[in-house]
Amino acid sequence: MERVELSVGLELSRIVYGMWRLSDDTDTSPARVQAKIETCLEQGITSFDLADIYGGYKTEGLLGKALKDAPALRTTMEIVTKCDIVAPIGKFSDRSVKYYDTSPAHISTSIDRSLRKMHIERIDLFLLHRPDPLMDPFETGRALDEAVAAGKIRAVGVSNFLPHDWELLQAAMDTRLATNQIEISLLAHDPLTNGELAFLQRNGVAPMAWSPLGGGALLSSGHSRMNEELHRVAERDGVEAMAVAVAWLLAHPACILPVIGTNKLERIRKIPDAFKVNMDRETWYALYTAALGHEVP
Repeated sequence: MERVELSVGLELSRIVYGMWRLSDDTDTSPARVQAKIETCLEQGITSFDLADIYGGYKTEGLLGKALKDAPALRTTMEIVTKCDIVAPIGKFSDRSVKYYDTSPAHISTSIDRSLRKMHIERIDLFLLHRPDPLMDPFETGRALDEAVAAGKIRAVGVSNFLPHDWELLQAAMDTRLATNQIEISLLAHDPLTNGELAFLQRNGVAPMAWSPLGGGALLSSGHSRMNEELHRVAERDGVEAMAVAVAWLLAHPACILPVIGTNKLERIRKIPDAFKVNMDRETWYALYTAALGHEVP
């Protein structure tokens, strides 16, 4: 599988395996998690996306138990995780409201906690999960720079940041931000035209795309025109509709890295089918037209 360099010394697989649903599986044993990792690796998917909040702050621990039992897997993986969402669940169940925390103390504590829970010595890519209106960019930037200098994280990025959020933080940092993980799919296509993707392209930054299938809604019966077009292309190229939706993102010149999550091994094996799709310009626009609900102007 194609690999993408996000920053000096860090490459990710073009498709990233999302672990946000890991705790939803009926079997969350270390052996089951190891089987998912190994199946991904067999497909050339070496990058794995988490966040401290996933699974009610439990998902990092599930991965950690798997890596503790099979430490050799760590040498073949790139691990991405995030922090700054504090929700009144799990270890924060005593909090009265959900909020964001980009203070140096919270970032430092979160990094150390994630390292312990995952039984790893360094996080490959660490993201701020959401823009925080109370972020002091100089304090936050300093905390992230220090984590890089200490060897606790290899690279820093953000998630769900708008261009002005990105520029505010980047201006206060020595470390170059490596990526922005944003929601983008055939159902969430505003970044194509609102400047988000153009900003990243201009800065030479490859974005990551969360929920590239719209949380499954993209393939539901509620989007009949979209379903019809996806299945038409899928039948033409001998793949499933999921592969077509992912191929639509892969075709964009911004070098989007879709983050795909599934707990089924058979579906993991089909993820690379996206590269089999003949996504020419006419096909891309046919799908985009279906997404818009009308032809382009």
